[in-house]
Amino acid sequence: YVVGPDWRDQWDVVITSAGKPAFYTEDNRPFREVDIGTGKLKFRQVLKLEKGRVYTAGCLKELTQCINWSHPLSSSSDQDDIPYDDIYSPLTSPNVMYVGDSLFADLVDAKREFGWTTAAVTPEVGWEIELQRKTEFRVAGRAIEMLLNSLRLYQRQLGTGLRSKEDLEVMDKMERLVSSWRDEQTRLLGNSFGSVFRARYQPSLFAHSLRRYCDLYMSNVGSLRHYSPQHRFYPESPKLLSHEIRGSNPECCDIDDDVFLDFDC
Repeated sequence: YVVGPDWRDQWDVVITSAGKPAFYTEDNRPFREVDIGTGKLKFRQVLKLEKGRVYTAGCLKELTQCINWSHPLSSSSDQDDIPYDDIYSPLTSPNVMYVGDSLFADLVDAKREFGWTTAAVTPEVGWEIELQRKTEFRVAGRAIEMLLNSLRLYQRQLGTGLRSKEDLEVMDKMERLVSSWRDEQTRLLGNSFGSVFRARYQPSLFAHSLRRYCDLYMSNVGSLRHYSPQHRFYPESPKLLSHEIRGSNPECCDIDDDVFLDFDC
């Protein structure tokens, strides 16, 4: 382990094999303590989560009970009055930050059900950033951009009338060149599926879900070491429509193929 054999001392609670998404959706799954020496479960009731020990299973409701987790706005002094279903429940607070490496198993329910601040660990980000720095990938991107801009300018020069056969042939050839350069980008990615963030030239379902359910994403959790615990992130506005990007006001706007999601942690 990175921080040494005493890594458990760095955390208030250690829970393994929580069984998501049941950890979020069920409210009657008790915690079990794991014997650190043997890895086997101890057959005794867990009423309190102690620092330095390891637990498994459980659920969010049990978590609030076992660590006496109360919301600062809750005025109840009754220890049995757990604010799990209360309007002031800490479970529905954006002040809880959840870091996970599985978008659909970890983060979707945390954001959708409890409104937590979510951070996704997505190794593909690091791979693609390194790839985008390479000359070959930059050349392919610039070529696609140049060809698409040329197509736009070409049609603007042609006006609103019908295109001739020669005009359509020119456009078809340029579009085939765009497709060839996109194939080159896919080849550079090293797999037949291309980028996990894009479906050809449109944002993929994964990219849409990442933007919808995650406040931050990073290639590895170590990226957070570059920021203060009090750092405030201000992501770029996700401009997905042509009129927002170009700042123009045409009567009809194309959906820009080259815009893709980019949150930089």
